[in-house]
Amino acid sequence: MTDTPRRLLVGPFNRVEGDLEIRLEVEDGRVRAAFANSPLFRGFERMLLGKDPRDAMTITPRICGICSISQSAAAAGALAALTGASPAPQGALAAAILHGVENLADHVTHFNLFFMPDFARPAYAGRDWHETAVDRFTAAQGSAVREAVEARAKLFHIVGLLGGKWPHTLAFQPAGVTRAPTERDRQRIRMSLAGFRRYLERVVFGAPVEAFAELATRDALMAWTAGDAGLFLRIAHDLELGKLGRGPGRYLSYGAYPLAEGRAMKPGIWADGQHRPLDTAAITEDLTHAWMLGKSAHPARGVTDPDVEMAEPAYSWCKAPRLGGRTMEVGALARAVVDGHPLALELGASGGGVLARIAGRLLEIARTQILLERWADALRPGEPFMADTPPIRDGAGEGLVEAARGALGHWIRVEGGRIAGYQIVAPTTWNFSPRDANGTPGPLEAALEGVKVAPGEDTPIAVQHVVRSFDPCMVCTVH
Repeated sequence: MTDTPRRLLVGPFNRVEGDLEIRLEVEDGRVRAAFANSPLFRGFERMLLGKDPRDAMTITPRICGICSISQSAAAAGALAALTGASPAPQGALAAAILHGVENLADHVTHFNLFFMPDFARPAYAGRDWHETAVDRFTAAQGSAVREAVEARAKLFHIVGLLGGKWPHTLAFQPAGVTRAPTERDRQRIRMSLAGFRRYLERVVFGAPVEAFAELATRDALMAWTAGDAGLFLRIAHDLELGKLGRGPGRYLSYGAYPLAEGRAMKPGIWADGQHRPLDTAAITEDLTHAWMLGKSAHPARGVTDPDVEMAEPAYSWCKAPRLGGRTMEVGALARAVVDGHPLALELGASGGGVLARIAGRLLEIARTQILLERWADALRPGEPFMADTPPIRDGAGEGLVEAARGALGHWIRVEGGRIAGYQIVAPTTWNFSPRDANGTPGPLEAALEGVKVAPGEDTPIAVQHVVRSFDPCMVCTVH
């Protein structure tokens, strides 16, 4: 016997950056269809029109207070492509350190403050891990939460040294960074990283970061019992989070941390069981179900013209990015899959899911710590950190970086010395997109299909696990 279908409006979500609503159609105790709505229009792309192109490096970081360095890096990259600037090698290294610190802190914040507190809920009382979860991860009170906030604050001393402030540093420029560190700065950076390593090895992993970074199989991952990572994996096994919220099984990465010798993590896509090069010309933003006027287009030709009447069939301010007409998942898991990490490849092969996404972030925490230490050792304070910058010219450029949540792209067009077009496709725009002209749901919408909704649940806890596994930043999603 089939239950009468019902609709649920879940939201606004707490512990999510920005405004998010999810409309669910529930039948027979399962989500039949999901519709993700970004209900706040912000208009940054419109603000930039007519401005001096260099203003993009000041304005776009204000999109977000969590990933402002990512926005700075993307804007600087777009201007570098426009002008032909080439960052000084040491400037690119310092920029990678700044960006890596932000991404590393973002992952630790998400794990401790956004994702894990859901397992301290009374709904899980009686599970053999619940009391530990309550002690460690109760929102604003848990011992793990306090330790993470303290460690994160100390890590950000590095951004103060290299970038002057966080968020919204102005250190990033097309040809490098604005401040050359001294030898004393380099030693302080190394000390800050050593302190963060101690936190990770004592609290998060309970073992050397290299041991977690070198995990190669799902079995080895699930056998990990140490630290808070071990607690998560114990919970994931008990709740079968490996089966929950599986995505499209297609992953995209622009490649993280551009350096003089190439990107530290490979760019590309992983789809249909194989790696492929990324052709950004195949990206389009579909407007069929977005409250936007105009036609679907590549971001370099796109416009942001809000439909103030919010006419149907649209249901979100978010556009629908597609690569060659297909949805793509982005994020830490996607980066590791595209980079060829064996554990990520095994986890992602069947569409990932909640377990895979969180494991991908934990894996990247370990890998990024190792990269940052290597980069700090490679700093050479006596060398130039800024190259000559060619003058601004008319033309177009794209800046592609990897924020903590995934692929971030900025596209700029300059005419008469002024910005004539600026489009931003953020990670959450990819993951939380609405349906496209073919009716294909976005990655989050598809991942929610089939998720269990218990009788009487108005805010289904399994739905929240799936949503938080993508770590949405809605303030970045709609510009």
